[in-house]
Amino acid sequence: MSQRYQLIISYDGSAYGGWQIQPDNRTIQGELEACLHTLCGERPRVNGSGRTDAGVHARAQVAHFDLDTPMEPRRLRRGLNGLLNDDIRIHDVNEVGDDFYARFSNVGKEYRYCIWNDAVVPPFLRLYRTHVRKPLDIDAMNQAAMLLEGEHDFAAFSANPNREIDGTVRTLYALTVRKRGHDITLIARGDGFLYKMVRSLAGFLIRVGAGEQSPEMAREILESKVRTARVPTAAARGLFLWKVFYPKSSST
Repeated sequence: MSQRYQLIISYDGSAYGGWQIQPDNRTIQGELEACLHTLCGERPRVNGSGRTDAGVHARAQVAHFDLDTPMEPRRLRRGLNGLLNDDIRIHDVNEVGDDFYARFSNVGKEYRYCIWNDAVVPPFLRLYRTHVRKPLDIDAMNQAAMLLEGEHDFAAFSANPNREIDGTVRTLYALTVRKRGHDITLIARGDGFLYKMVRSLAGFLIRVGAGEQSPEMAREILESKVRTARVPTAAARGLFLWKVFYPKSSST
């Protein structure tokens, strides 16, 4: 009888073409599946809670897979970390029931978008911060963010709204902007996110902070339901999948 496992994974996405397996491109899913084959002799499909794009990082991605021949979770974690490159780490492996699905069982996610707001970005942060030289008005960014919270049709903040299978209505439980020194962090927590939605929110808020758009423009853009140049897509390097939320009954 097969056993389902849950993985808690962190990764630096700089060297990868994103989560999903692609031909002739290294991906997080591809690396995990190759290492599982080496370790277990099986070829399980590793299903993530959601896809991340090329260059996007994860602090706590969640995934699941099944093994026909069960293995102790601690052995799986140790074996996978021994085979994976050190820019992918398995923090935890748990046995879960067959009704657990990393994608369909989750009830929300938190993403964080990181900005370095100064003339020069430290070289050791260059892969993990979007560099914005112009001073940003945090108060204005938070004013716009408040208008974006709640349940809305976020079609104008999706890079491909016509291909969203479940529609374009989502609920943003919280969207806040914090500053500490030159570090600015956008925190987005919601029940789900459209394709490149967080990077689009970040791109818009950066323009508001730079004085290029007013905070009140957020309401007009939402109501338009049309993607335009007013909502640029911010760079991938600043984005982190921070946390995935599951009901208390789930094993996370």
